[in-house]
Amino acid sequence: MSRREFQRWLSVAVLAVAVTVGVAACGQQAQENGDPPTTTAEIPLPPDVSFDDSANGPTQPTESTDCDTSSLRPDETLPAPGEMPRGSTMEEIEKRGRLVVGTDLGSNPLSFRDPLTGDVMGFDVDVAHWISEAIFGDPNRIDYRMVSTDDRVDALTNGSVDIVVKSMSITCERLASIDFSIPYFQASQRILAYRHSGIESVADLNGKRVCATSASTSAGRVKALAPKAKFATTSSWADCLVMMQQGRVDAITSDTPILAGIAAQDPWAKVVGESLGAENYAVGIAKGHPDLVRFINGVLAQRRTDGSWQSSYNQWLSVLGPGSPPPYTYRD
Repeated sequence: MSRREFQRWLSVAVLAVAVTVGVAACGQQAQENGDPPTTTAEIPLPPDVSFDDSANGPTQPTESTDCDTSSLRPDETLPAPGEMPRGSTMEEIEKRGRLVVGTDLGSNPLSFRDPLTGDVMGFDVDVAHWISEAIFGDPNRIDYRMVSTDDRVDALTNGSVDIVVKSMSITCERLASIDFSIPYFQASQRILAYRHSGIESVADLNGKRVCATSASTSAGRVKALAPKAKFATTSSWADCLVMMQQGRVDAITSDTPILAGIAAQDPWAKVVGESLGAENYAVGIAKGHPDLVRFINGVLAQRRTDGSWQSSYNQWLSVLGPGSPPPYTYRD
């Protein structure tokens, strides 16, 4: 660069700096003479949220258990792992090499992915491991498929999963579409609210907005006990927590294991009130596979007696207090 070119470049640079300083000074003066700048942003809602403030309450009815909810009796002995009966549903799964399980990876302590190891774990996941081990001799031959509360029954009926192990309660309405194993856990429905919120029982929910997942049995039962409650329904319990933290809902209702997992993420939240009813969790199985129902029932009966059930409960659900396997009946 020649001396003349350098001088020209220097003049342009000085002029640019002067313009920048002048603009900044004008901006500062305008800010000092006027109102301070403000920004507004609407808090985003989780996807698939539905608000229902109507007098009729949530669209889903309270599901009943006033029917025969018993399951099929298992065979006297379980086949050895890797030796499933010829032509059975279990042999088909064995030949595929993987048990396809519908579950949820965000429901601590029932089913979730450990953020450090990436492993899928929880009480529901242990049940899936037991079934995989009984078929293959390996508890980890599982292909997990994420299913929402809404999609659990459809995932079974369309054949995209072999079983669903996702805090799924036995109800008469679901029994019309799918089959269930014997119960592997009995939960009670309660309420989660913030400390000092004034919510201590289901009666306190009148006039309040309550969150539940859209295909769960929880909202209908609350509506029957607190007819003036309002509802927000979402596709996941994590979304309910987000909305409670945003102040969009006042409480969450679900089963005690799920609420315990949500409360562990927010120290200001606590489980309140008496039980609103019992929920029997069972493995969901598509209709037309009675051999798989009997097989899974045999696995669950075995794990009750060999201490596996109690060990899993102590690891994942001891926060709920002492626990024992739920009662069950066979219909044949």
